[in-house]
Amino acid sequence: MIRLTRILLTILLAAAFGLPAAAQWTDTEGHVIVAYVTSWSGCMPDTRLVTHINYAFGHVNDTFDGVRIDNPERLHAIAALKENTPDIRVMLSIGGWGSGRFSEMAATDSTRNAFAADCLAKVEEFGLDGIDIDWEYPTSGAAGISSSPQDTENFTLLMQDLRRVLGNDRLLTLASVAFARYIDFKAIEPYVDFVNIMTYDIALPPHHHAALYRSSMTGGISCEESVRKHIDAGIPASKLVMGIPFYGRGGDNSGGFCDYKVLATSDGYTPMWDDTAKAPYLADSTGRMVYTYETPRSIALKCKFIRQNNLLGAMYWDYDGDDAEGTLRNAVHENLFKACPAPETGTEDLDDSRKD
Repeated sequence: MIRLTRILLTILLAAAFGLPAAAQWTDTEGHVIVAYVTSWSGCMPDTRLVTHINYAFGHVNDTFDGVRIDNPERLHAIAALKENTPDIRVMLSIGGWGSGRFSEMAATDSTRNAFAADCLAKVEEFGLDGIDIDWEYPTSGAAGISSSPQDTENFTLLMQDLRRVLGNDRLLTLASVAFARYIDFKAIEPYVDFVNIMTYDIALPPHHHAALYRSSMTGGISCEESVRKHIDAGIPASKLVMGIPFYGRGGDNSGGFCDYKVLATSDGYTPMWDDTAKAPYLADSTGRMVYTYETPRSIALKCKFIRQNNLLGAMYWDYDGDDAEGTLRNAVHENLFKACPAPETGTEDLDDSRKD
């Protein structure tokens, strides 16, 4: 509410005094589309199809008091897209799976403050709009990184320090595991603009890794259940951005990653549809699931879910996983920004979204 009030006040003042209004970071209905763009890919994102670009990745440096950026020349090139599309928001995402040293950095006031100050310095150096924190995950060493039982509390302190240093005019967001664990969401909610839920990598064949709803083939948790968990944990629907994978999981060992641009042209598999989960998959001649992935059909239903339940928007990992025609990114844009407005069912009616 504070953010929306500030935006409306800026627009009214601009109109009254003939000043240029501040650029918006949502569409006309208040939705966002966040695309993760990696340092190791060579594609340049189409800024007509997104509102936010999260550059992956920066990392906590070896001395726990600053930021190291992968391929900074590419970040300069991505940030330069703002010259022709000033409304686009470009952010530095810090972390990623296996990116450590967060626990040490967040453990003391001095290293947290130094890290936050360097985040601001990087924002100013590259002309960015904010910082996205992708610590995977506080208190967990599953990714082979250091951890501590105090990480959750220190994560809250980190977000407080980042907000204080970045100010209210820059964005502060984070990536969250689908199960809504590891973070005190109620404590951080006042400091963050929105939360990108990683509603993918939830399971492996023979289960879907990003099913919208629960079925017998849904492993772990569904996207619907993940959203509910985040709301119950303290993040309002208006600050939730639901993740969509531009890759599949599966293959010979069932755990491999395969971009959509490869799966879309794969021979020897039969496209299948789980109508309860609203999720596609590729099956072999015996009907066994080989790959769990996304298609324009499943993306359309996820965007409908986002609109019906008044979520802030959609996020995808990652832009380069799409095919040359932009099949998936166009599906996100068309169904989230250009579809007819959905009924305002409210988040208390999440189950009603499965009507298609």
